[in-house]
Amino acid sequence: MVERLAANPTPPARAREKRDPAATRQALLAAGASLFGERGYDGVPIEDVAERAGVNKALISYHFGGKRGLYAEILAQGFREIAARLDAVEAQAADSAAAVHGLLHVFAGYCREHPEFPGLFMREVLASGLEPRVLPHLVSIVGIVRRVGARGAREGVLRPVNPLLLHFGLVAPLVFFASTEPARQRAAREHALPFAMPSIAEFVDYLEELTLRGLAPASRRATPRRRPAPAAARPRMPKGARA
Repeated sequence: MVERLAANPTPPARAREKRDPAATRQALLAAGASLFGERGYDGVPIEDVAERAGVNKALISYHFGGKRGLYAEILAQGFREIAARLDAVEAQAADSAAAVHGLLHVFAGYCREHPEFPGLFMREVLASGLEPRVLPHLVSIVGIVRRVGARGAREGVLRPVNPLLLHFGLVAPLVFFASTEPARQRAAREHALPFAMPSIAEFVDYLEELTLRGLAPASRRATPRRRPAPAAARPRMPKGARA
């Protein structure tokens, strides 16, 4: 019996699947996200995903119905998690300014935790549009941004604005900044840039200030104080005239 087991050891992937199917599923999602982010959908055969996950490639079909199903679930899982975090931030924010701060930091935090995700989403949008499984979560995210914008208008922090414009104004710059981070890091390593690039934390602070100042109602905007003109530039009074 011992000799038979030694001659035919149980494959690690099959043993893992028998012990913990959830762990196998998560390993495939992590491997797929990393590879799809690096090469795009068409550049990744399922054999490579299975090899990186350390499982049999047949398990991709078992858990996700195939390569496209795995890809769609990676995108849906990302936006599902982002929507849940945004919902929590919105509920806990003391005011609309704090909510804007929280929304930006949720997106930035997820991009830091999953650096492959912004590029993956950009590739998907440019290649084939929006994955249907992602749409419900995107609708939830836009709804949260809409409520934050409406709250800002009620509190006098933001002027009324189209919620889709507010959504794109917050999210699009962050996605672009995060998805191009690998290119900036590579350029920095090669000393190709004569200046230091800002971090994502600095960019988030800039975007927050830009949003709150740029969308502030006219009544809240600081009126620039006019400086008195220099003496040489002041018009001279005619002789004999009284000021």
